[in-house]
Amino acid sequence: MSQASAHIIDDDEAIRDALEWQFRTRGVPCTLWPSSEAFLQAWQPNWRGCIVLDIRLEGISGLACFDILRGRHCNLPVIFITGHGDVPMAVGALKKGAFDFIEKPFNDNELVELVQRAMAHDAERQRAAADRGTVESRLATLTAREREVMELILEGKYNKVIADELAISMRTVEAHRSRVFDKMQVRSAVELAQMLATLRG
Repeated sequence: MSQASAHIIDDDEAIRDALEWQFRTRGVPCTLWPSSEAFLQAWQPNWRGCIVLDIRLEGISGLACFDILRGRHCNLPVIFITGHGDVPMAVGALKKGAFDFIEKPFNDNELVELVQRAMAHDAERQRAAADRGTVESRLATLTAREREVMELILEGKYNKVIADELAISMRTVEAHRSRVFDKMQVRSAVELAQMLATLRG
């Protein structure tokens, strides 16, 4: 997994340099891009962090870049830098899933804090995805019968009821229950239910 970074896309070199200095003095890793084209050409699906994107750029505009990234299923939070006249466009981008926007002239500290929130949001999303992946991989180890038993456990049914419903012995139910708990790495039905809730999150 790549290191999290704030990707700054702006065609004004002075702004890029100023933001780089501001971010680095606050300990926020950043990467500079002079155009949407340069960023899109280099973009990798495993990148982490966030994107700071000027809404008006030469060539591919910030909005067009955002649309392309959405088309590529890029989930990095995007913060737009806007001029006063661009606010309606930025609000439209928010409705399409942008993280936030900040209006020029902006307070440098305000932008850094916004970027830190965006990066924390991305990190939390990654943790949630990793949790879901772990649960799914454990579920994949269950046999069809163990899944049946697990579903009945989650419904709160006792071993005797499960045995009757599946036409198997109590001892067999207990063995399946034990294997389900072992494979899912939980100690109780409550813990199992909490784990499976991550798939619905």
